[in-house]
Amino acid sequence: MLGFTALRPVARSLVASNAIRTAYPTIYGFSRFYSAGALSHSDIESRILDVLRGYDKVDQSKLNAQSHFNKDLGLDSLDTVEVVMAIEEEFSVEIPDKDADEIKTVSHAIDYISKREDAH
Repeated sequence: MLGFTALRPVARSLVASNAIRTAYPTIYGFSRFYSAGALSHSDIESRILDVLRGYDKVDQSKLNAQSHFNKDLGLDSLDTVEVVMAIEEEFSVEIPDKDADEIKTVSHAIDYISKREDAH
């Protein structure tokens, strides 16, 4: 039986020839991972405003980054839930109910999404 010392030159030649790296790329190679940078505040604002523009019930003349969903835009609680769900879909995130209850203005939504690292 061959010992480790006897096999060392063979192992070195395999590593040097890249045979092992080719055969087992996940062990000897590395995976490349690309993650887009965080969303900019202006991108988030623009996308949220676009979501709201898609609702017929929204008073478009009062739509801006400081708009309150109920007081300014005329949305009731059910409409607000629908808006939050649309924002979840737009940014591919799930907003827990306790957080969703706190989102009452466009700026609240922008701030919330900007803090989510998983939003894209």
